[in-house]
Amino acid sequence: MSRSRIFFAALWLSAAPTAFAAMPVHEFTLDNGLKILVREDHRAPVVVSQVWYKVGSSYEPSNLTGISHLLEHMMFKGTPTVPGGEFSRLIAANGGDENAFTSRDYTAYFQTLEKDRLELSFRLEADRMRHLLLKPEDVKKEAQVVAEERRLRTDDQPESLTSERFYASAFLTSPYRHPIIGWMQDIQSISPDDLKRWYQQWYAPNNATLVVVGDVEPTQVRDLAQKYFGPLPSAQLSPPRPAAEIPQLGERRIVIKTPAEVPYILLGYKVPTLKTATEAWEPYALDVLDSVLDGGNSGRISRNLVRGSQIAAAAGSGYSFDSRLEEIFLLAGNPAPGHTSAELERALRSEIARLREELVSPEELARVIAQATASDVYQQDSLFYQGMRLGVLETVGLGWNRLDDYLQRLQAVTPEQVREVARKYLSDERLTVATLEPLPLKDRPSAMPGAGMDHALR
Repeated sequence: MSRSRIFFAALWLSAAPTAFAAMPVHEFTLDNGLKILVREDHRAPVVVSQVWYKVGSSYEPSNLTGISHLLEHMMFKGTPTVPGGEFSRLIAANGGDENAFTSRDYTAYFQTLEKDRLELSFRLEADRMRHLLLKPEDVKKEAQVVAEERRLRTDDQPESLTSERFYASAFLTSPYRHPIIGWMQDIQSISPDDLKRWYQQWYAPNNATLVVVGDVEPTQVRDLAQKYFGPLPSAQLSPPRPAAEIPQLGERRIVIKTPAEVPYILLGYKVPTLKTATEAWEPYALDVLDSVLDGGNSGRISRNLVRGSQIAAAAGSGYSFDSRLEEIFLLAGNPAPGHTSAELERALRSEIARLREELVSPEELARVIAQATASDVYQQDSLFYQGMRLGVLETVGLGWNRLDDYLQRLQAVTPEQVREVARKYLSDERLTVATLEPLPLKDRPSAMPGAGMDHALR
């Protein structure tokens, strides 16, 4: 980031909370339990509508991994009144775009439309919330599509495959050990009846949040939601039993041998999140620590390992503080030609050791906080991002109003707190290491170095 952009961001440190407060969130709850969050943004005659369900791969039992993601695919296959494919066709015909995604803690569906087309979105989403057909022939066909997706994105991508096995090794009891897409044998064995039970159990208004951001009037959104979602029956919900990870008793290591072009290494430390932390400030200090290591070109990993010593061809860190369960603070990278994974591991661990031993300077702390603030401010330009932040916080059980104090909490982090969380959580007892040792490629499709980085650091 240039100095001028950092200076601009610094000016926002005091102004940003006031600017965001000018766009309040309006909350409504229908009698059937559907929560509605509306944020006005009148800069353009556009609206983003999102439906968030409190279900994802972390809700799944071991023999049904991938069922939430497969159900996401099936949500586009039709209801008695909207045939398969018609949902997407109608949105496109009205000048909009739509998509969906499954994560570990939620499944979400969204459309971006001209503001006068919001009613279409509500009509279609309410219809498939409780009236999905789930024809056996469609289930069989879509399971094959998902199996092929898994082959292309995981089985044939060495870094993604390594990341998947890493999480399965790092977590023993936490459901975060499950891949979101599911294990292949589970994908191929999920039945139409399994999907129907999963759909009926979780896809209900009292397990969903409707988020609307854009050029709208809140009470009109509420009335429109009442018209389409209000008549839907609620469901008897059975939240998943707590599945906390058991304490780790020492460093774990795995080696993955698969055809690949370059080596790859992952180091992960178990850390708390906003939802699990006993000390409220710790996740914010970990977030700042992540930015110290991987804050763009000025981050320590890029500055010291990629451009400086040139031990790494690509490397980075990652931490998600808004997950529902305990998380992993991750470091990952490819060693540069002429260097080994062991050398890169030592270099990454040296950066962690430095954070455990030395205080971050006030100047570096100010820079990373300014960068994080600038990123948050710039992303507010996106209606989708505004909705995403609201939806995630609400769905993981933190509450959307945690959005209000994010910048203030970040600015309150001290160098001593950064060192304290490094000492407390980034220790060998909490560490899991996965190393990809490439085998000859033979006929396997090749992937560019760093291709699995985003996957690993999510």
